[in-house]
Amino acid sequence: MRLAAIDIGTNSVHMLIVRVRADLSFEVVDREKAMVRLGAGGLGGRKLSADAMHAGLEALSRFTRLAEAHRVDQILAAATSAAREAENGGEFLSRIRHATGIRPRVISGAEEARLIHLAAVYGVDVGGGRAVVLDVGGGSVEITLGTATSIQLARSFKIGVIRLTERFVHSDPVTRGDERRIEQQVVQEVGRHVEQVVAAGFDRVIGTSGTILGLGAVASAAATGTPPDELRNRRIPARQIRRLRRDVATRNLEQRLAMPGMDPKRADLIVTGAIVLDTLLRLLGAEELTLCDLALREGLVLDYIGRHRRQIAHADRIPDVRRRSTIELAERCNYHVDHAHQVARLALALFDQTRAVHGLGEREREWLEYASLMHDIGVHISYARHHKHSQYLIKNGDLRGFHPDEIDVMALVARYHRRAEPSRDHPEYGRLSPPLRRTVRTLAAIVRLAEGLDRSHSQVVSGVEVVERNAALELRLTTTSDAELEIWAAHRQAGPFEAAIGRAVRCEAHPDQTGVRNADLTPQKRR
Repeated sequence: MRLAAIDIGTNSVHMLIVRVRADLSFEVVDREKAMVRLGAGGLGGRKLSADAMHAGLEALSRFTRLAEAHRVDQILAAATSAAREAENGGEFLSRIRHATGIRPRVISGAEEARLIHLAAVYGVDVGGGRAVVLDVGGGSVEITLGTATSIQLARSFKIGVIRLTERFVHSDPVTRGDERRIEQQVVQEVGRHVEQVVAAGFDRVIGTSGTILGLGAVASAAATGTPPDELRNRRIPARQIRRLRRDVATRNLEQRLAMPGMDPKRADLIVTGAIVLDTLLRLLGAEELTLCDLALREGLVLDYIGRHRRQIAHADRIPDVRRRSTIELAERCNYHVDHAHQVARLALALFDQTRAVHGLGEREREWLEYASLMHDIGVHISYARHHKHSQYLIKNGDLRGFHPDEIDVMALVARYHRRAEPSRDHPEYGRLSPPLRRTVRTLAAIVRLAEGLDRSHSQVVSGVEVVERNAALELRLTTTSDAELEIWAAHRQAGPFEAAIGRAVRCEAHPDQTGVRNADLTPQKRR
């Protein structure tokens, strides 16, 4: 299974694409990021700027194309402070859904902290001890305390680097007074929580996020003379962060840009980041910081893996996302496995042997198979109107890998497998294009006939051969036992199929002397 995890943050938008292994670990296959400064000017209930939203949408559109190129099974997206607080955050999320199909989940500060801790203790071996995890973002700072398997304390605070810079920094270099005000704000916000953390005790401090990793790169370069090749699990003494804070606070932007290891895109915010991180380490009494390059997006992946073990096992068994998504929905609705797969086999056999008449192709054949597998899932709600319930469940069942039009077609095929036939008076059917309406009529007629051929739900028809005879079609059925009920039901349901192909249909049973059941229903030759 392949997953894409997107962190729509206040400062930047990140995407991670991973392949989940059979042992439920994962490996990164691609990653992308864009520094969009979404929260600039939009925190504290103000509006996100048009430029920031445009940049965010452009980045997410690129991310979507990259995810599609990697054939990901699921895109997980979380929006944090900027979208959570902005007056027009809901509008921005709606535009994301409309432009890309991504459905971001706005997560609370507490949930953000939980997911970050999950990622940090996955990336850094904490053994049996307890770790404090710090994440300094653009809009918020998360501080957690926990082990590799549980979280004891977790809080999110509105003291991110964009927020504090906009509020307190009025010059470059920063004045000593503004520096003190930032420090005082941090102490005021986190003081009581950090006291609880210190009282509970911890063995190490882990730092995640672009701000902390950026500070770690510059601090390491200052100590060794060259930027580090690798930041993962690097330990930075707290005194180096204190020294870096003093250094960057006295430099202007141009001078900071010249510092070894400096990320040019973070040079304007690194002063506030250094003040925040140094203050946090001092309050904790920490002597060193372990850098971790896993953060919220990896937390999204790990959380998904933890909650979807069964689906991931399906991914190994059924690699195709569309087929797997169909089977998962059917299983959630407790479908009748043998009957559903028998109807699908019969429907495909009828489709394949009448191609010259109906003229449909491989795309429609796939829709037919999946609609057949799901045609009865509405029984999960109620038998009486189960064809309509099936339509609803298919439309709203979170099928992945399908275009909305494809889902509409499959839902309507299930809707019309019994009772009323397709009618333009039905709004969902009437909205389709003429070619798709014809497709629905044909596929629904095939499913209706195939359903009749398993009327007893006993899979007594093990093969079907379609033979042209005197301008009619004869269905020669290979049967393993008495098929009287199936032949009666097939004749009763054949009308729509006859109308779709312009031929009369009759059935004839041929008992199978071998006793083989559920054989390949596609005949060896066509006539």
